[in-house]
Amino acid sequence: MNVIEPIFEREFSEQSYGFRSERGCKDALRRVDELLKSGYVHVVDVDLESYFDTIPHDLLLERLSEKIADSSLLGLISQFLTAPIEEGDEKWIPEQGTPQGSVLSPLLSNIYLDPLDHLMSQLGFEMVRYADDIVILCRSKSEANRAYSALQNWLTANGLTLHHAKSKLVDVREEGFDFLGYHFSGMDRHVSKKSLKKLKSTIRIKTRRTCGRSLHFIIADVNITLRGWFGYFQHGHRWTFEPLDRFIRQRLRSILKRHNKISGVAKGRDMYRWNNTFFASAGLYSLMTAHRLASQSSRR
Repeated sequence: MNVIEPIFEREFSEQSYGFRSERGCKDALRRVDELLKSGYVHVVDVDLESYFDTIPHDLLLERLSEKIADSSLLGLISQFLTAPIEEGDEKWIPEQGTPQGSVLSPLLSNIYLDPLDHLMSQLGFEMVRYADDIVILCRSKSEANRAYSALQNWLTANGLTLHHAKSKLVDVREEGFDFLGYHFSGMDRHVSKKSLKKLKSTIRIKTRRTCGRSLHFIIADVNITLRGWFGYFQHGHRWTFEPLDRFIRQRLRSILKRHNKISGVAKGRDMYRWNNTFFASAGLYSLMTAHRLASQSSRR
């Protein structure tokens, strides 16, 4: 990867943000914010069907050979792509897709979509891409239709499939769209329902009443998740964080009831028995407090 990346990185499009040094999700989100506020309110919300699993090996290797002259290096990449896959008693050699979990796969996925990035730029379309998460922002519905058509043509010619049921044209003044964990609507963005659901699912797993762990251990484990989550979603609305704090405390009260051999799930009176101050003293990370402190810091 250290040999390949510099060859392609210097020619990657400015429209690409995923798996690149000094670029990331927050830069992509900031760019979408900028475009929406500049009048690009017609959005092509793109969903590629099983992108990483369907990249054609022959076309990918052809793309690599345009920049890499070393046949032995190309041979190694080919071996990497066609390494046998075993599942139970079955074994086969893949003809498409990049191995998930490999440090090389994200780079190869960017290399394969790089011509699309440049094409959209040449056609005058404002595309923001993070890996296979793509939105194209346009000034009019007709421009959005042209962008959608150009995208579809390129994907078809390059062996990829647009997920039509999940891809759509959106006027953000009337309807929103999700991108990189946030939901955009009008000139505003907030944490998406999918992101909230995923966080709650993680918290539920970590706060099972039957887990048999001490409150101190559970809170330390939950805090790791909350700090990382807030680090990414700290620019969400205030009203996002307070209900989450309540949800987490309620989960912990149910555990405390079990520890204290009190039957049933947490109820109203348990809020007085184990109030917010109790959990703060126990070291529970508060999303609402973190948001307030971050807001105060940004105003200084």
